[in-house]
Amino acid sequence: MSERVLTPRNRGFLFLDSHPAGCRQLVADMWQSCPAPAPAPAPAGVPEGDGPVALVIGSSAGYGLAATLAGLKRAGIRGIAVSFEKAPTARRTATAGWYRTAATADIARTAGRDLVFLNGDAFSDSMKDQVVGLIEQRFGGRLDYLIYSVAAPRRTDPDTGTTYASVLKPIGRANRTKTLVFDDEGVPEVREVETGPAEGDDVEQTVAVMGGADWERWIDHLAARGLLADKFATAALSYIGSPLTAAIYRRGTIGAAKAHLEATARTLNDRLDKTVGGRAVTSVNGAAVTQSSTAIPGIALYTGLLRGVLGEDLVPPIRQLAALWDQLTGAAPLALDDEGRIRLDTFELADEVQAAVAERWETAATSTIADLADLDWFRAEVRRLYGFSVPGIDYTVPVATDVPWPDHTL
Repeated sequence: MSERVLTPRNRGFLFLDSHPAGCRQLVADMWQSCPAPAPAPAPAGVPEGDGPVALVIGSSAGYGLAATLAGLKRAGIRGIAVSFEKAPTARRTATAGWYRTAATADIARTAGRDLVFLNGDAFSDSMKDQVVGLIEQRFGGRLDYLIYSVAAPRRTDPDTGTTYASVLKPIGRANRTKTLVFDDEGVPEVREVETGPAEGDDVEQTVAVMGGADWERWIDHLAARGLLADKFATAALSYIGSPLTAAIYRRGTIGAAKAHLEATARTLNDRLDKTVGGRAVTSVNGAAVTQSSTAIPGIALYTGLLRGVLGEDLVPPIRQLAALWDQLTGAAPLALDDEGRIRLDTFELADEVQAAVAERWETAATSTIADLADLDWFRAEVRRLYGFSVPGIDYTVPVATDVPWPDHTL
């Protein structure tokens, strides 16, 4: 097994390598920070001592990773986790999600939970068929929960073979916004960037990738085989965000996809209620530093300013997803807004918080940003996405990079 001393090499917010030990420690830290289990009624038909069967789609990063870990600890789930990661090669480490998945599998094993980790294209029917087969053969032919957390640049429609590509663009007119960048030495700069408006079928393409079509297709596959348990519940993870970023996000192409996701939730909710007494919701999460969010103009600056305002009161994804599992399992009351969405972002969108962030946004410049945003936290969060800047890791020590994907044979 090859061992290397790994140092962070990056192009902006994108890192070329990931640190296996750092990724492992990050997962362990998330596990430790997840609140202790809450008592919840077992789903009907689940034998005493067995946890509910769950499927997490997009389980290796961001809120999907938090959903997997919180589900294990908070709800005692077993089942299947799906992600799409790259293995290590002679020249490159594996993706960070590969190493995080290996660490999560060890935690599940130690916790005595049968959780199978599959690596592949969640949009494909072949992955759906593989999951269906596992539920039938390994998990008693019933699924209690499905968490959908997918952020992807493209999707191929299994019916037509058409590949769609998502874009990050405003709708109607160009958007000029402030954004935060760091140079090679880590020195921050606040710039203004302009993003041209969506053209042609940009909106339709983005909705086809990031909307609710694939989520609904998963439900179709599972329902067709009679695998949805009584009271089956599913949640797709979403984001609304601040008025400061609305032009590029909620009112942009990605926002159109999120609106489609939420409309799909309403359709699925009616259908599941009639067929299995079940429920479908979107869960609107709060801001966090993720590999997806750092690609969106303005989001890095906004998140750094938000942390500057909230400090430790900025709720991390693992605690938000613990709250989501509590609501899905019945350990806590289901709290929905007027659109039928679970809202876990209230800490972020409180009027006084948004007013304070907006005030800082107006005066944010390269000369003032260090006093307005928590830059040390933000830089460290970006590096931790790839396993760097994780407390307790000696980065001068060689580390094995050839970590195998978790074996799911019994």
